[in-house]
Amino acid sequence: MTTSCADSDSGNTYIDKLALILISEDRRQLVARSKGKTVFYTPGGKREGKETDTEALLRECEEELAVHLIQCAGTPTASIEQYGTFEAQAYGKPEGTMVRMSCYRVRPSEAERELEGLVRPSSEIEELAWIDSTFDRERLTVTGVMILDDLKEKGLIN
Repeated sequence: MTTSCADSDSGNTYIDKLALILISEDRRQLVARSKGKTVFYTPGGKREGKETDTEALLRECEEELAVHLIQCAGTPTASIEQYGTFEAQAYGKPEGTMVRMSCYRVRPSEAERELEGLVRPSSEIEELAWIDSTFDRERLTVTGVMILDDLKEKGLIN
């Protein structure tokens, strides 16, 4: 199911997505590449039915990364916190189809680092990669580039 809405002011259609920003101990960001695709994206997906952002993100990460973010975090105080929202032309969609990506992180940092060794590609994911700011931007979605640049600007990745 694609959650989308039209913005009457711009005439654009928006695809509403959620994403997990996971940063490794050596200051790299996790990205995924679906089977048959050439570009990497920030793991996540769309809400189903009346899911909350947290419920959808937990489900998507189990589906894509084969891990339950909170149960596997190894820290009883682990939580999912909002990082920011990014908007751009949706990759592979007609001009004017925008993606609105609400991004989240697992906190505290000890919980996030615990997940680093647990994530693995599910059946729909061909490849996971830990990238830094020198990664080839041609191999990322537009929102992926925006997120990478934001992480670098904030000093969160190398």
